[in-house]
Amino acid sequence: MSFRRGDIVSAAALDKSLKSLFVTGLFADVILRREGHAVVVRVVENPIINRIVFEGNKRISDEILNDEVRLRSRVVFTRARVQQDVQRIIQIYRRSGRFAAKIEPKVIQLPQNRVDLVYEINEGELTEIKKIAFIGNSKISDSKLQSVIQTKETAWYRYFSASDTYDPDRLTFDRELLRRHYLAGGYADFRVVSAVAELSPDKSGFYITFTVEEGERYKFGKVDISTALRDLNETEVRKHVKIAENDWYDANLVQDTVSALADAAGSFGYAFVDVRPRVKRLRDKKLINIVFNIQEGPRVFVERINITGNVRTQDKVIRREFRLIEGDAFSTAKLRRSRQRIRNLGFFEKVEVANVPGTTPDSTVVNVEVQEKSTGEVSFGAGFSSSSGVLGDLTLRERNLIGKGQDIKLRLSLGQREQQIDLSFTEPYFLNRNLSAGFDIFRNTRDLQQESSFDRERLGGKLRIGYRIKEALIQNWFVGGREDTVTDIDEGASLAIQEQEGPAVTISVGHGLSYDVRNSRFNTSRGYLLRMDNEFAGFAGDVEYFKNELSGSYYYPFLADVVGSVSAGSGYIVGLGNGIRIVDRFFLGGGDLRGFDNLGVGPRDVVTGDAVGGNWYYRGSLQVRFPLGLPNELGFQGRIFTDIGSLGGTDGGTGVVTDTGSLRAAAGAGIGWDSPFGPISVDISRAFLKESFDDDQTVRFSFGTRF
Repeated sequence: MSFRRGDIVSAAALDKSLKSLFVTGLFADVILRREGHAVVVRVVENPIINRIVFEGNKRISDEILNDEVRLRSRVVFTRARVQQDVQRIIQIYRRSGRFAAKIEPKVIQLPQNRVDLVYEINEGELTEIKKIAFIGNSKISDSKLQSVIQTKETAWYRYFSASDTYDPDRLTFDRELLRRHYLAGGYADFRVVSAVAELSPDKSGFYITFTVEEGERYKFGKVDISTALRDLNETEVRKHVKIAENDWYDANLVQDTVSALADAAGSFGYAFVDVRPRVKRLRDKKLINIVFNIQEGPRVFVERINITGNVRTQDKVIRREFRLIEGDAFSTAKLRRSRQRIRNLGFFEKVEVANVPGTTPDSTVVNVEVQEKSTGEVSFGAGFSSSSGVLGDLTLRERNLIGKGQDIKLRLSLGQREQQIDLSFTEPYFLNRNLSAGFDIFRNTRDLQQESSFDRERLGGKLRIGYRIKEALIQNWFVGGREDTVTDIDEGASLAIQEQEGPAVTISVGHGLSYDVRNSRFNTSRGYLLRMDNEFAGFAGDVEYFKNELSGSYYYPFLADVVGSVSAGSGYIVGLGNGIRIVDRFFLGGGDLRGFDNLGVGPRDVVTGDAVGGNWYYRGSLQVRFPLGLPNELGFQGRIFTDIGSLGGTDGGTGVVTDTGSLRAAAGAGIGWDSPFGPISVDISRAFLKESFDDDQTVRFSFGTRF
C-alpha cells in the first residue's frame, strides 16, 4: 500500500495501491473504496496449487515437462503463469518436431481454496520436412547441397534420425555449413540471402527454401608471409604454408595455415600471436592474393595451471597429459596437443582449455575445465561371421579405476568355433613415469576341424610395458608364458598334425615398435602406420623360436569421400632346435587375404587336405573406399580391392605336404553398412592366382552389434 493511517488519500494513491496489490500475484480480485474516513480493501485470494498433472503426453516424459514449467505444488495459482507454462510446453514439443501439439490447461477446484492444475496434451503427428529447395545455385546441384546441410527431407530410412524434423537452430547452422562448403570450393563471394521455413496450413510439414548467391569461383594467387617476430625465421615457417598458386581457393586451407603458423610461432615461446591473413581479390583475373601477417607478441611463460570440474578424476591424471608445466615457455602447439591428449583419455564429456594473462606481463595462466562422464562399461555383443559362426560376448570394463586413470577389463566371448576369456589391467603411468604397464591373463579354445582337423587350447598370461619415444613413436615390451594344447585330432588328420598332439609350454619375451600418424584410428582417411614386432622364445619351456613381423598401411584421400589405401605385411619365424609347432606357425586367408577361405592358402597335406601353416608369409592390399551415392546418414560405403600374398616353409616333418610358396592374388568389391543394429560387411571376390589345393572363398560377410 502506498499510504498509511493518517495520510491524505488521493485517487492517484488508491490507483497505485490497487496496481501494487495486483502485481503481487496473490489475488484474483482487488477492490479499494472509501467509506467516510476509512479505506476498505476487499480481496479475493488466488488459490494454492495442490498438484500439477500432465495427461496425454507419450513422447515427452513427466520429468522433462516438470523441469520446464515454473509453477509448482504449494505455489499461488495465476492464469498468467499458467499461460506462460503452456507456451514453454509448446516450445518443447516444437523442438521435438511436433508443431501440431495443443495444450489445454484445466483447473479442478478443491476445498480450502486449493486447486489441481491439469495440462491436457494432444501431441499431434510429427511435423515432417516435406521439401527442401535451393534458389540461385547454378554451379552446385541441389542434391549436393542437400548432402551438405544437416536438415533432411523426410524419408522412410530416417526412422532412427531426428534430422528430418524442423529445428530453427539447425537451420541457422545449415546456413553456416553452406557458407563453409562454398568457401572451401573457391566461391569467396558466396552468401546465403535467406533461409525460410514455411509450415503447411494443416501443420503436417515444413517447406524449407534456401536462397543463395554463389558468385565467381577464385583461385589462389600470390601467397606471402610477413613477420615482425625477431626469432622467427621466415624461411623456417614458410614450410607450414601448404597453399599452392593456381589451386582453387579454399577457406579451410587458409584457416589451417593460420593455425599452423600460430603453432610454429608458439614453438618459439610466443603466446598471444596474432596471425591475420590479408586477402586481396583480383576480380578481373579471379585470383585471391594472400599475405599472412604474423604480429609480434611478448615471450610468455606458464605461471599456473588451474583444473576445475574433476570430481572423481585425480588432478595428476589430467596434469600428466600436459605437454606444458608451470615455468615452461608457453607454446600454443603444446597447449593444443595437451587439450587433445586430455580428450583422448575418454574420461570427460567436455574439455575446455584456455589461457589468460597472468599476474605479470610475461606470464599466462592455463585454465582447464572438464565435465566428467561415466567410464564404466557393461556391454553385450552378438553377431555372425563366416569365420567364427554365431558368436556373443560380454565385456565389463572400467577405464578410470578409482579416479587414477587405470584400465581394467574382463571379456567373455562364446562362439560356435571359438571361446575366449581375457582379463587385462593397465596402469598408464607406472611409477609416476611416462610408462604404460599392465598384465593380461587369457584362455582361448578354437575349433580348427574344418581347416586342419584339430582343436587348439591356449592358457597363459603376460606382463607388458610401453612408452613413447616421440609423440607418434611408441615402443612396447612384454614377457609371457602360455600352454598350447593340440587336441581332438581327427583320426584321418595329416601325420604332420598327429605328431604334434598334446601340450607344450612357451616362455617368451617380445618387442613392438609402432609409428602412427593417421588422422583417426577409425575410418582413416589420411596418414600412415608402420609397425614391427619381434618375439623370442627359449628361456625355458618346451618351445624355442625367433619370430619377426613387419606391417604398414598408407591412406590418401583422392577426393573428399574417396580414400585410397595401400597395406602390406610380412613375417618370418625361425626354430631354434626342434621344428616349429603348428600352433606357432603363420596362416593366411580370410580377412587378411580376401578371396581365400580361413587358413585357405599355403602348405597343405595333399592326402587329407589339412592346412599345416608356414614359417613365412607376405601379403599386400590395394583398396579404394568410396560413397555409393546414397545419403550419408545411411552409413553405406563401397570398396574395390586387390589382395596378394603367399605362405610357405614347414620344417619338413611327417606327411605328404605340398609347399609351393607361389604368389596368390584375388580382386573384388565389397559393401560396408554402419547400420543401427551394428556394422555389416559383405565382400565378393575372386581368386585369379591360386594353387589347385587352395581353398578359395567367393563371399565373405560379418554382422555384429554391441549395446
